Order: sequence, then structure tokens, then C-alpha cells
Amino acid sequence: MTAAPGSAPTAPDATTAPLDTPAERYRMLRLIRGFEELALALVKAGAIPGGIHPYIGQEAVAVGVCSALDPTDRLTSTHRGHGHVLARGAAPHRLLAELAGRVDGLNGGRGGSMHAADLSLGILGANGIVGAGAPIAVGAAWAARQAGDGRVAVAFFGDGALNQGVVLESFNLAAMWRLPVVFVCEDNGYATTLPAAAAVAGSATGRAAAFGIPAEEVDGMDAEAVRAAARRAVDRARSGGGPAFLECRTYRFEGHHTMERRMKPRYRTPEEIDAWRTRDPLPRAASLLDPAAVTTIDTEVSQLLSSAEDFALASAHPDPAGAADHLYADGLRPRAGAVA
Repeated sequence: MTAAPGSAPTAPDATTAPLDTPAERYRMLRLIRGFEELALALVKAGAIPGGIHPYIGQEAVAVGVCSALDPTDRLTSTHRGHGHVLARGAAPHRLLAELAGRVDGLNGGRGGSMHAADLSLGILGANGIVGAGAPIAVGAAWAARQAGDGRVAVAFFGDGALNQGVVLESFNLAAMWRLPVVFVCEDNGYATTLPAAAAVAGSATGRAAAFGIPAEEVDGMDAEAVRAAARRAVDRARSGGGPAFLECRTYRFEGHHTMERRMKPRYRTPEEIDAWRTRDPLPRAASLLDPAAVTTIDTEVSQLLSSAEDFALASAHPDPAGAADHLYADGLRPRAGAVA
């Protein structure tokens, strides 16, 4: 989106690097972690309305999968999607402005945390409806097959989406038509507060395998392991081998939503959270680098996020008079009186 004159400091629309090296992947892991920590602070300060679903702990999944994609590939995201959007290359200052509901956001402040999109990067949108990105990705894969352009689509979703009928319908169509789509289940063990073990019969990989879709379980706390599995799945899809399914075993260190900081539901023990923190993906990725390089990256990311915060908070709020704009693809406004 074009910035409104004088609304925010000038900043480039793309600031992220490729994810081809361990250093680049660590940089992205650190960026996502820092972005989420900043977003949590801005929620607490009231600058981000409505709260967010933090991605802290699951960064290796987004980085590993997106590092296996080509620039023209497409993806769909979830209500916990900031990490996917950043790892795909969206500018953090634009995404932060979007979360804050500002005109210089990726979508003019209209999408917010759960519906950020950037079509120029193949990000077909985060989605607040559980599992709703799967059929969109299948549609994108079908379009790629029809066009013969070699693109692959990726659908991210959580273990809670495994019980959504539309996800299983998406598996069926993708398998029947051998579409170039990779289904990525971020299994963090909980659907909101309900343990997956109490909600999902059988196994995640078993559900995909029942449709004849090759399925693999991977350590979702290890960006390099996720990258290796994602490259196998993406290469298979791109070469005409049809869909693939990855179950990335991961964990969110924060609550399902920022509301948990007030409500404090008791569905996880401190011991469980601490045990998963020992598998934090950032130290694991940092161990592959020289300590001096890690320090440099951490400093650079901190500066980038500071600039992103300045940009987002300096951006103007949308004019309420335009609330009914963009409801129709052809630009028509609703009839008078149809919108309060």
C-alpha cells in the first residue's frame, strides 16, 4: 500500500533477505521472535487493538518451510500467522503497522493480526477461520497446475484444524488431482486449551496417509530439520508428485491469545512449558554460527524492530469515512443505508 503523505517515516517495502544460509535463517528466527515480543508489548500498551495470537516458540516451522520455497510460490496462513508472513519476506514495519490498524500497514490497517496478506509475495492471507487456508491453497495449486507455471502452494494450519471438514476435503481434492500443494500442520499440542490427544483420533500423519498423501513427522523446533523435510515435500510437488503433508511437532511458549495473560487458564503446567523451552529453536540455530556473528545479527534485528515501531506508531489511523471501501472487487460502494 502507498503511504499516506507525511503519515510515517519512509521505509522500504521489503527488508528481509533470502533464507539460503544458516545465518540468514537465524536472522529470520530472531526477527520473528523480536517482532512477537514487540507486538506483545504494544498490545499491553494499547497500541495494537484486540490482542494477538503469539508465535513465540514456533519460529522454526515458518523459517524452515519458507526457506524451501521459490519466490513465485504461494502460501496461506493462520490466525497465528505473523511468523509465516515475515518468513515469506514481508517488511516488518508494514506488518507491525497492520497490527496497529494504521494506513501504512500491509493492507491499510484493514486486515489486522489475523488477516494480513501480501499478494506480491505470494501470501494469499492469514485467516481467522480455523483450517480455512487449506482450500485456498488447494485452489492456488490447481491454478498453478492449469497454468503449468511450476508454482507450489503451502497451507499452514494447526492441530486443531485436523477436525475441520474443509481440511479433509482439501486433502481429498489435492490427492485426486495430484496438485502441487504442501500441507503443513503446526502441531503445538493444543487447540486453544484442548489437548490434541483428547481431540484428534489416530494421528495427524495417518489422516493424510488415508488419502494417499505422503506424510512425514518432523521436529518443529529445529529449523534445519524442517527445511530438509520441506524441501523434499516441495520438490516432490513441483516435479508432479502431488501433495505432501508435514506434521511439525512444535510448541508455543506463550498462551493461545494475549487474553490468557489476564484470564490465566490452567491447562498447561509450568514444568511442561519449561521442558519445551529447553528446546528453543533460537539457541539451536545460533549454535551453528560464530558467536560474534550472532551478536551482530541480534543488534541489527533490534535496530530494525526499533525502526519498525517508530514507523508503525507514526502512521495515521484510517479515516472512518472509508470504512465501507474495498467491500467489492469492482470498487462499488454498498447502497446507502446498507452499512451503519
